[in-house]
Amino acid sequence: MRNLILSAALVTASLFGMTAQAADVPLEAGKTYVELANPVPVAVPGKIEVVELFWYGCPHCYAFEPTINPWAEKLPSDVNFVRIPAMFGGPWDAHGQLFLTLEAMGVEHKVHNAVFNAIQKEGKRLTKPEEMADFIATQGVDKEKFLATFNSFAIQGQIKKAKELAQKYGVQGVPTMIVNGKYRFDLGTSGGPEETLNVADQLIAKERAAK
Repeated sequence: MRNLILSAALVTASLFGMTAQAADVPLEAGKTYVELANPVPVAVPGKIEVVELFWYGCPHCYAFEPTINPWAEKLPSDVNFVRIPAMFGGPWDAHGQLFLTLEAMGVEHKVHNAVFNAIQKEGKRLTKPEEMADFIATQGVDKEKFLATFNSFAIQGQIKKAKELAQKYGVQGVPTMIVNGKYRFDLGTSGGPEETLNVADQLIAKERAAK
């Protein structure tokens, strides 16, 4: 499974530099996106959910950040944007648990970019709790509180939930996006980062019109 994930990520990388050929990416089920056979319930009923599955160790997720972050910040109030860490063992699980801990502490929005930079630019592994805690402390987060939360029963529950969702979504690489628990697509199927968000916009509009 892990080799499959990494292979999918490499395929994604080959498409990352592609430029948009049109203002709107033509939506085509089975090509531009996949419609899930079994829709997954959204976290906030009544809102259109957009999920990004990612991994701190993925350079393509890191490169996607400058594109997806400003887009997510401008989403209308009827859209709920959610990040879910992909957890497929080894460093994937360690980094996923790190993200979920920061989210539970309410500080993820403050240190998310710093964690990405540390792993992608500074060569830090951040796969051991003590190493994570030491780094997070440099960002103004209490080290002991971080470790207590990291090892908590609540975080174990969040890990289980994240893994179950990735399985239900049928995720095979990152970054991958899911709209309203129904549609799965990525940089490969869409054609690039801007095109991926164009697909997301169209599927959001499709779901809004269906209400």
